[in-house]
Amino acid sequence: MKKIGLAILALLVAVAFTVSAPTNSFAAKKKFKKFGADQRAIAWKHKKFKTSKKTYRMRMSDPWGGLIFHDMSIHFADSVRAASGGRLIIKVFPTGAIVPAMGIFDAVAAGTLDCFHSWPGYWKGRNEAFVAFASVPFGLDAEGYNIWLYERGGAKMLADLYKRYGMIGFPCGNAGQELGLFSNKRATKMEDFKGMKVRTVGWYMDILTKLGVSVTPLPGSEIYLALERGVIDACEFSCPAVDYPMGFHEITKYVIEPGVHQTACQFDVVFNEKKFNALPDDLKAIIKICAKETQLWSWAWMEQLNIKALQLMGKKVEYVKMDDATLNQFAKQTHAYLQGLMAKNPDVNKVLGSQYKFMKDFAQWRDLRGRVAPWPYKTYVSGRHTQ
Repeated sequence: MKKIGLAILALLVAVAFTVSAPTNSFAAKKKFKKFGADQRAIAWKHKKFKTSKKTYRMRMSDPWGGLIFHDMSIHFADSVRAASGGRLIIKVFPTGAIVPAMGIFDAVAAGTLDCFHSWPGYWKGRNEAFVAFASVPFGLDAEGYNIWLYERGGAKMLADLYKRYGMIGFPCGNAGQELGLFSNKRATKMEDFKGMKVRTVGWYMDILTKLGVSVTPLPGSEIYLALERGVIDACEFSCPAVDYPMGFHEITKYVIEPGVHQTACQFDVVFNEKKFNALPDDLKAIIKICAKETQLWSWAWMEQLNIKALQLMGKKVEYVKMDDATLNQFAKQTHAYLQGLMAKNPDVNKVLGSQYKFMKDFAQWRDLRGRVAPWPYKTYVSGRHTQ
């Protein structure tokens, strides 16, 4: 009986092997192409990095004054110093110590400064396309900027634009979406905004003007007093963590949401091109890597700070939301305005066209992955599934 049992077992094993053999053979023969590739890995595969023992020193400034965006400049410089083992020291000077805040563009182009940190929308007067790399009303959010900049050619477009002025720029920081308007008027419908005196800047200034809003682009230092004295009825400035120390919540009743004027606030770090190119290859790579590290850190850091800032301001103001019809009307006016800019400016057309193409291509995945917004459990099961 034992021999019969062993024989049956051997037969079963043989049959199983025979049945499974074609499947295994097919799997072995079928070739699956690798999907996707790290373009940097391809470019760097055989790259030899030139280096040296020399210590390089650079001077940097920014337009931030006392704003916490200055911390991005410090963070970037510290990362470069650490990653280079102290071979590249970037000294960050206080705003205005070498040149005025808005003089950093010309100073770096001329070589008076080696580099600056900025919000590229400040250079709107040089070329409207700079604004698209900073904040676009109803445009890319922080996630979208990261994908577009690093995987859809946006960072190269930024570098190409600065190259015209003898500089090279890299994405270097994102503060996420901004708050809406601080106001003593509870404006949630389009008719509520007519005749209001609002502080804003950039493309949104022109958009609001076309909708019957009186707009003034006051600098940050003048906003509080203008709001307190009634010179303006409402203002926007930045994200919660930046707005909180500005104190707008102390003299207003409402914050009108969402901040459609800046769905993300993107920053950059810009070098004099000749001075950048004079660096050893490994230090150039370190600058690029540290700029990207600052991009990641700043977004997470700022959003964490926003939690407490919103709670503190919420003790003084009420957060209200514009209705859907108003948002749609703002979106339509924004679309018409930006289409007009694209028709007049080839650079704006190229950059915004690329962003809009990405938004369209990404739309299917954004839709399919939706309805699982990470709300607290009770919020989600109450029926709120989307963000």
